[in-house]
Amino acid sequence: MSLEKLAKELEETARQTSEMVDGISSAIAVMHDAKSTCEAARKSAVRDIVVALQAQDRIEQRCTNMAKAVRQLIASDTSINHSGFDEIWAHLTLDELAVPELSGVAARVQNGEVDLF
Repeated sequence: MSLEKLAKELEETARQTSEMVDGISSAIAVMHDAKSTCEAARKSAVRDIVVALQAQDRIEQRCTNMAKAVRQLIASDTSINHSGFDEIWAHLTLDELAVPELSGVAARVQNGEVDLF
């Protein structure tokens, strides 16, 4: 796997994540629609949520496999310039991942508001 292949796989993972969120948004819209009967809304929302949960499983598998591939690439190439990689990472903004206080905020929000971004 070249780094370009890894970049394409990460882009595909981002696309799949977006589709998963679209499914959840669709379920929320169905539940919020006053024109739907309770039973029809419930069935439709459950279906959309189950599909989204299945997508999450596939996304998790993709991420695990990409991490494994990267570790194998690192192990197989003794000429990798790790200090060069450190410099690249130092210039990225990954606040959600780098700052523990921001990671998983939704699980700690007590006001009932949805905080997607």
